[in-house]
Amino acid sequence: MPEVGTQQVWILGGYQSDFARNFDREGLDFSDLTAEVVDGTLDAAGLDAPDVGVVHVANAFGELFAHQGHLGAMPATVNDGLWNTPATRHEAACASGSVAILAAIADLRSRAYRTALVAGIELEKTVPGNTATTILGAAAWTGHEGQDAKFMWPHMFEAVAAEYDLRYGLDETHLRAIAALNFANARRNPKAQTRNWAVPTPLTDDDVQNPVVEGRLRRLDCSQITDGGAGVVLVSDDWLRDHPQARPLGRIEGWGHRTVGLGLQQKLDRSRDDPYVLPHVRTAVRDAFGRASVTLDDVDGFEVHDCFTPSEYLAIDHIGLTAPGESWKAIENGEIEIGGRLPINPSGGLIGGGHPVGASGVRMLLDAARQVSDRAGDYQVEGAKTFGTLNFGGSTATTVSFVIGSPQ
Repeated sequence: MPEVGTQQVWILGGYQSDFARNFDREGLDFSDLTAEVVDGTLDAAGLDAPDVGVVHVANAFGELFAHQGHLGAMPATVNDGLWNTPATRHEAACASGSVAILAAIADLRSRAYRTALVAGIELEKTVPGNTATTILGAAAWTGHEGQDAKFMWPHMFEAVAAEYDLRYGLDETHLRAIAALNFANARRNPKAQTRNWAVPTPLTDDDVQNPVVEGRLRRLDCSQITDGGAGVVLVSDDWLRDHPQARPLGRIEGWGHRTVGLGLQQKLDRSRDDPYVLPHVRTAVRDAFGRASVTLDDVDGFEVHDCFTPSEYLAIDHIGLTAPGESWKAIENGEIEIGGRLPINPSGGLIGGGHPVGASGVRMLLDAARQVSDRAGDYQVEGAKTFGTLNFGGSTATTVSFVIGSPQ
């Protein structure tokens, strides 16, 4: 529970763009995406731009994909009501959105501001796919790892899968099952990138429809190259007390944030004697649970960072759904399906829903808030009152977890 005198933080409303779009083909740029996200978020929250106290923008690769930096100033560029409003850009690779949220939480809890706009934005379809994967590799330890990789991040998470295989054994059919479930969930989500994709059923090791990318990872084990954005308005207790008519989506009850070294092998070497492959991920989740005063039994679902199927396999045991190395049990028993013990990625996650890097952490928080306020539509988890998120940056070098509670 929050300390006496500190402010609780509420999610007033939020917005997500359609992750199936290609902004470059539409002749649009960062200003257009930012305008859509800012205006859509403020409209959903019922807040006017001049009433925003502070803005936090999440973006990982603007300079590399679109030659556009200084994106903290972009909201004021496209919305006159934000002129003179303090704003900052945050970068933590795929966890950029979550660290932007953490900064906004700190602003509100300190009473420096009473309202905060967080906008995650990323354009990735400005270049060919192979170039995009090279750009994304900048979030690894450049010049120190993956020099022989054809595709950096499939290579890195293939190494995570190999570590599981070494320690506990790994059946690749469980990776395919994770992918199949996320594509199936995405069909329920009107903003998901793959909602209209023709994905093979059953999803198998088919060299034509699902070719090998790196090692045991195949095309459909991988998250998407995505254009898109997501935003939320966060408010403090003080603001909510002065606006009793407001109906927030949820409350941020807990958070955990851990940062370790860039190198994946560094992490694996340091965890040799630990039952968890990446123990700092487990600690981040436990920190969030501790701040929220909950256990996993109190949580009704999770949005996790399935950049590749091994990252979701990692998430399953690290959030505590199974013992270390036994994620396969939750997959085989249907525990992670909608209607199961702990639905994971009912939105479709990154594999099915899309992964605009700087926006993913914000999108996860928004989906969690929609779940606990019974506003998730066709992918609603029945009766959800508490939801978690787990967001990775790079090879989990930055890991952030949130616990979102019902607004009631």
